[in-house]
Amino acid sequence: MKTLGTVLIASALALSTSITYAADNESILRLRAIQVEPDVGGDVQGLDVDGATGGEVAFTGFMSEHWAIELGIGTTKHDLTINGANAGSVKLMPVNLMLQLHFLRDAIIRPYIGAGGNYTRFYEVNFAGGSADVDRDRYGPVAQVGLDVPLGKSFLLNADVKKIWLNTDVSGAANGTIDLDPWVYALGIGFRF
Repeated sequence: MKTLGTVLIASALALSTSITYAADNESILRLRAIQVEPDVGGDVQGLDVDGATGGEVAFTGFMSEHWAIELGIGTTKHDLTINGANAGSVKLMPVNLMLQLHFLRDAIIRPYIGAGGNYTRFYEVNFAGGSADVDRDRYGPVAQVGLDVPLGKSFLLNADVKKIWLNTDVSGAANGTIDLDPWVYALGIGFRF
């Protein structure tokens, strides 16, 4: 009987440990609508990049109760102008890998902050009728602040803001560097599993 009690207690402890481990290591899949607003600078005279709406998919994996890693990928199409005149368009595909700190995991509103690295791919570049181009692969830092609001057991509402420090080199008919440094505003839903 004593052996049976020991086995039951050991089994209960093992089960509670695995449940705690699973709760700390939950994952979240997020689908977000994003608004990307470049903060344009640089030395290419008159060049501007308009804001654009797009989408983002992100996967967050918790390593402990408060620490997580998020990998997100998005895409937007931006119009280019030079001194207000149409100069073409470019698509951006940012990939962000961030370490996040989540506060108040059991609250109604669950804030978090994050920081990490960004890789952005410039693609489908149509700049000055093909007479100018940009460096297609760029890297830089990214920071994030956001919050989750649970909607039942498995779903949540998510909002966040990211700042990406991003520039690229322009060559051809126009030469120089353009600083995009966009703010990315996001609103979406998440699925916890």
